[in-house]
This record gives sequence, C-alpha cells and structure tokens, in this order.
Amino acid sequence: MQRLLLGEVGSGKTVVAVWALLRAVEHGMQAALMAPTETLAEQHFATLQQLLGGEQANVTCALLTGSTTARRRADTLGKLAGGELSLIVGTHALIEPDVKFRALALAVVDEQHRFGVRQRAALDAKAGAGAIGERSAPHILHMTATPIPRTLALANYGDLDTTMLRELPLGRQPIETRIVSGEAEREHAYAQLREQLRAGRQAYVVCPLIEQAEDAQTGQEGQSDLRTATAELERLRKGELRDHRLVLLHGGMRAREKAEAMARFSSGAADVLVATTVIEVGIDVPNASMMLIENAERFGISQLHQLRGRVGRGEHRSSCLLMGSSGAARLRALQQHADGFELAEIDLRLRSEGELIGVRQSGVGQHQIACLPEDAGLLERARARAEAIVAADPQLREPEHALLGDALERAFGADALEPIPA
Repeated sequence: MQRLLLGEVGSGKTVVAVWALLRAVEHGMQAALMAPTETLAEQHFATLQQLLGGEQANVTCALLTGSTTARRRADTLGKLAGGELSLIVGTHALIEPDVKFRALALAVVDEQHRFGVRQRAALDAKAGAGAIGERSAPHILHMTATPIPRTLALANYGDLDTTMLRELPLGRQPIETRIVSGEAEREHAYAQLREQLRAGRQAYVVCPLIEQAEDAQTGQEGQSDLRTATAELERLRKGELRDHRLVLLHGGMRAREKAEAMARFSSGAADVLVATTVIEVGIDVPNASMMLIENAERFGISQLHQLRGRVGRGEHRSSCLLMGSSGAARLRALQQHADGFELAEIDLRLRSEGELIGVRQSGVGQHQIACLPEDAGLLERARARAEAIVAADPQLREPEHALLGDALERAFGADALEPIPA
C-alpha cells in the first residue's frame, strides 16, 4: 500500500491510523508512526495510550525522539530489533541508521508534507525480516491536510492511492482569513486582537524566525523587515499588548522550556503565544480564537493552512490575519479558500509538481504538453491506457509496444522493464 489520507485538521485521520496500526500488530508484525515534531509525536503517543485502553497489556508501544535519554533509547532499539516492541511512535529519530525493525509491516507518516523525499524513503527502507524470514516493503500510509505539489501529481499518476475524509469535526467554526497590509490595517488588527483578549479569548502571533541572524559573509544583520519571535515578544510586551500576559515558544528552546510554555498557554495562564512554526502541528487550544502571522508571504500554502488550523477549534468565531502583501498569490488563495485539497491544487498551479522520479518537491514542470491540474482529465485517460498496456504486456514485448519500450529504457535505464518480483 502507498496511500495518501487527506483530511482537515481534527477530521479523524489519527483514528484511521490507529486502526491500521492495530491490524498490523494483530498479525504479529510491527508498525511505526512518524511525526515531524516532538510535540506532535508526544501527542500521538498519548493518544495511542488513551485509545488502546485495556488493550495496552497486549500491545507494547514506545516513543522515540531526539530527547529520548541514551539509556531508554538503547532499551527501545533492542526491543524493536528483537520484536518485543509492537508499536513505535517517533520523529525523524525513527529513520536513523541504528534503528532496526524485526518485522515492520506498516509505516504511518503524519503531516507528510513536512518530510523530504529521502526522509520518507528512509522509513520505507526499514523493512524487517518478517514473520517468515523474507524481507518485504512495508505498507505506507501518508496523512496530510494539504498535500505538496509533488504528492498531488504522484496521486494523479496512480503511484499514490488517495482517500479523502471530507467531514469536519462537529461544531467546527469557519475561520475568517484576511490579508493585513499597511500601518493603518495593522493598527486595526491589534485593536481587534485586544478586543478578543479582553473577552477572555487567547491568540497566537507567529513569526518566521527565532531571532535575527547575521549574514555569514558580510557580518551584517539579515533583512530588517523580518519579524522574529524573540524580538516581537519584547516589542509587544512594551507596545500593543503591554497589558496582557505573553509567552514564547520556538524550536530552539529546551524540551522542558517548551513544555512549560505550552502548559501556561493551554491552561490560560498566558493570553498570547508568540511562536515560530513549531506550533504548526500538534497544538489544540479551543479557547484560542485569533492568529496573526507576520511576514506571511515567507510561508508556503501548506504551512499557512496548517497554522490557520490552530484556531477555530472551539465554540468561538475565529480569525487568521495574514500580515503581508495583498499582491501575494498564495495569501489571496488562503483568504479565498478553506479547503485543503483545493489549496493544494492552487499550490500545484503556482509551484509546479517537482520531479516525479527524483527528490525535488516543486518547481519543475515535467510535461511538454500537459499542464496540471488543468489537464487532470487527460491525465486520467492516459493513466487508464497505461494500466491496460501493462496488464496485457508487462515487459512491452509485443511489436506495437516496441517503441514505447525503447523510450522507457532510454529515459529510465534497462531495469525499467524488468519484471517486479511477486
């Protein structure tokens, strides 16, 4: 299986993943769930323990991240290689060379757009010996709310099957999204933010950088128009939000510091969380009803849609303010559309699909004639015709397929037409 599960934040993708993980364990095999951040991996691990309930005695599960202590890591890797561990939840730590599985049957990749091609391939290559002593590639379930252009193109090609969860969680509120440009609009945005805070709500302020870095060659500071999380925290404390409680969260903080900052915000002890994209996934605070994204044009469509999903999770109407240029096409797309799959189509149109056989994930159009996604219907017809040819003549040995076989061999090498082992 190579399947992409598309669904908005909170639509139930995790429940589908847990069901699949347990089916692998039922058959005496192992399963892994990989998430892009420690925060999300920890959340998934806690969710698994909660959902398993009474089954925990029969299902062994562990967490592996960059913060795992050396002693616990060694114990976990030993049990994983020996087959004593059924489920493993982790970050990029799962694809390190010393991580070995006894019989990996299923790998779930959450927030698939946050991983590179080689990173996903590394997890795919972690297949264990299996119950009958033969190595076999594991089933892969990718999950995302906004697939990157390359993923969308691969799904169209049939290399990635697609399942969509169209339903939104019960009571989910629509999120007003607005582009804010110019000082007058910025002042109005902060007035709206203070109004929400006085009403008892909470908010996020997202910045693209932790702090201003110096140019390695010139020794000069980077672009002065970029707002950084550390500087913005101090500025807001002295300026627009001086009467409110602010807390900082970014990826450069120690695990304990991040946990403490998140606990303050989740409990309501802090009104505003000033952060980087570390909050893109795995954060659920229903009382947060407003988000300001600084330098929004520096973020991708997938990132912006995921960030926006942090608000609108409770009973209160929510807003996402994109602080940037009104001329930016991706910002206009976010302002006009709320559907993640539709945004992915727009992203494909703006960025192109990248290498379909390769590692570039955007920016390289592969077609001399067709243009995706406009020619999706033509692509479906071509795919159906290709499947029919392969079914009837897998090695393209028939005379009418000789030229096609030559073209494939020139493009992809002599191995392109080798039969795939059963």
